[in-house]
Amino acid sequence: MKGGFNYNMIGRLVSVTLTALLCTTILLWAWEKNPFADTLLLARERFPIPSIDFLEDSPKNSSKSMKTDGNVQGKDIEETNKIQNSGAAPIQGKDTPSATIDEKKKIENSGVAPTDYAFSPIMDEHNLNATSTDQPKVCNFAKGRWIPDIRRPLYSGFHCKQWLSAMWACRLTQRPDFSFEGYRWKPDSCEMPEFERSSFLRRMQDKTIAFIGDSLGRQQFQSLMCMATGGEESLEVQNVGKEYGLVKRRGAIRPDGWAYRFPKTNTTILYYWSASLCDLVPLNSSNRTTDVAMHLDRPPAFMRQYLDRFDVLVLNTGHHWNRGKINGNRWVMYVDGKPNQDKRRARIDSAKNFTIHSVVRWLDSQLPSHPHLKTFFRTISPRHFFNGDWNTGGSCDNTTPLSGGSEVVQEGSSDVVIEAALRGTKTKILDITALSQLRDEGHISRYTIRGTAAVNDCLHWCLPGIPDSWNELLIAQI
Repeated sequence: MKGGFNYNMIGRLVSVTLTALLCTTILLWAWEKNPFADTLLLARERFPIPSIDFLEDSPKNSSKSMKTDGNVQGKDIEETNKIQNSGAAPIQGKDTPSATIDEKKKIENSGVAPTDYAFSPIMDEHNLNATSTDQPKVCNFAKGRWIPDIRRPLYSGFHCKQWLSAMWACRLTQRPDFSFEGYRWKPDSCEMPEFERSSFLRRMQDKTIAFIGDSLGRQQFQSLMCMATGGEESLEVQNVGKEYGLVKRRGAIRPDGWAYRFPKTNTTILYYWSASLCDLVPLNSSNRTTDVAMHLDRPPAFMRQYLDRFDVLVLNTGHHWNRGKINGNRWVMYVDGKPNQDKRRARIDSAKNFTIHSVVRWLDSQLPSHPHLKTFFRTISPRHFFNGDWNTGGSCDNTTPLSGGSEVVQEGSSDVVIEAALRGTKTKILDITALSQLRDEGHISRYTIRGTAAVNDCLHWCLPGIPDSWNELLIAQI
């Protein structure tokens, strides 16, 4: 009996074991074939975690692989310029050898959270183009076309006398044609919002917008004042120039600038004249005819003093960088606090380039301590003198709008100096050169208030006019 019992027990164990093996086999087969079961796995179990080599060969973010229609704004500005300014080799793409050890260290030590590649479209070989459609396009405001608009101009050239210099108010001159007023700029890659002054002032509540530059900067300032007031006189707008030291000095024709405040929204708009963006210091303050130290490596004292009060800063320079202006103003180039001894730097183009880079670098060093500040550098406004220059009979008599074309198709800026200086910085480009080049009919030309013959002004613009579009571009980017 004992032996029979043992055999029965062994038989039962063998049966149970075989049954368990059979059930396990069936379960594993079902798990493998059932797609629903696969969803129960964690993401990292379903997708292999990429190695550091994969991170090197893939874009840091999907926007890097995008094709954009934008200019330098549509590129990875910071990374591109680290390469261009350092002389390093280009970043390796997916078809090139692996990145260097130093580049791996940058990724490992950057402190930036790694991209979640487990759910990135780039991991799906059937959806390789998803990155280009998922990312928003970068707007290139300078690429587009002029189109007719019956709602233009934005204000009256007859009525904006409180803010607009009479010499730039072409409606007050003998000019017979004003068809140039009836156009607006339309960027190709985005819709620029329509300007509405009450909305603009609400957006700029408790903010200060500062223009620092030459007479073209003053035109942009006056244009914005006319736009913000609707071109009407306004007794409630306060003159706050004294707060910024903008008062007319004894013997001066005008103050160094103007500042106005809209009390309902506490919005301040100001302009300071600095044609070169250098710090200008008289060598002998008691002598009105003394030479003036033109510090190429030092921003204007006004900018340094009041930077913390600005929320938007717009810079420009360009047309005063010629030997006649520099000698006429008795400006003497200084670097490092002493007269410049570098002959190559003394060339006008080199000195201008050096100054622009110096100002931009200084601003970049200040922005971390001024997080509220947005800075822009406007590109140069084109001149349209034909058959001579301003002092040799040059003129700009065309009155037909857009006779040379209406569209800008180029990707980069026509002002390569400003474009190069801003690469890799936090200062944005306000690119108006190419779009303004199409509008030669919008200058002051030979017309004056008195109606007498005068030297043609093919540098400054009629207002209302082209600078209004500059301000629309600015407001769209604030």
